[in-house]
Amino acid sequence: MLYKSLVERVVLWGRLVKFSHSVFALPFAAIMVLAVWQRYPVTWQQLVLLLSCVVAARTAAMAFNRVVDAGFDAQNDRTKIREIPAGHISRCEGLVLVVAASIVFIAAAFGLGSHCGVLAVPVLLVLCGYSFVKRFSSLCHFVLGLSLALAPGGVWYALTATWSWTPVPLMVSVLLWVAGFDILYACQDSEFDRKHGLMSVPSVLGIRMARGLSSLLHLGSVFSLIVFGLEIGFGVFFWLGVVFFSALIASQHRTIFKRGLSSIDQVFFVRNGLASVVLFISVLVDHLL
Repeated sequence: MLYKSLVERVVLWGRLVKFSHSVFALPFAAIMVLAVWQRYPVTWQQLVLLLSCVVAARTAAMAFNRVVDAGFDAQNDRTKIREIPAGHISRCEGLVLVVAASIVFIAAAFGLGSHCGVLAVPVLLVLCGYSFVKRFSSLCHFVLGLSLALAPGGVWYALTATWSWTPVPLMVSVLLWVAGFDILYACQDSEFDRKHGLMSVPSVLGIRMARGLSSLLHLGSVFSLIVFGLEIGFGVFFWLGVVFFSALIASQHRTIFKRGLSSIDQVFFVRNGLASVVLFISVLVDHLL
């Protein structure tokens, strides 16, 4: 019974932080690993520590977001079934998860080297600070994008211990991609956000302009990917991956245009997650061949 209870808690924690959504950040971190691998040796120990950093940092940030937003979530019909407002997990338990994940992240960062360890706390402040931005600025979507964009940038710095413009195009691509789909996702709550004084782009600019801005951001994301590919010198498989990535992002907008906002939940995770995975696989095949 104790084992069953523990498993149930772990499942709840996984749902709390949407662990499956790690698919958004991990593939781009892995792409940067492969890009670095072309120039510098990478050890298995480094790979394990990098994986620990990405998963732990995201877990800490997401759990923190769920804790501080629990009051708003409880008032929103779409989100009141989440674990904390529904009473399945307490705020205290959520904070314990934040602290535990933060400790793992900091420890893994120091494991990669002191040059990473000293930046661990500032990075956590950025990741967790996102949760408050929506209260005073519609730039919250871009802060979320930055939070995920730090993953490939962090990989480059962790493995090379050098500051460089090399990872910037991929970071910009991730930032714009995430900001774009987060704006689309926020369209579901535009009325709620407006009523409660939350500054999402849809609540400030309206849904039509928000969707237009999202499209422009995704175009910028693809352009930045192209710049990154040219900079690294990837082969034909990478470019095929960019085509598929672009097609999946475009299909998301097309589906929402045809079916309306009710289709956002259906396309948000599947198509964005698939887009990042397909791009990683294309880079991996390019690397191996």
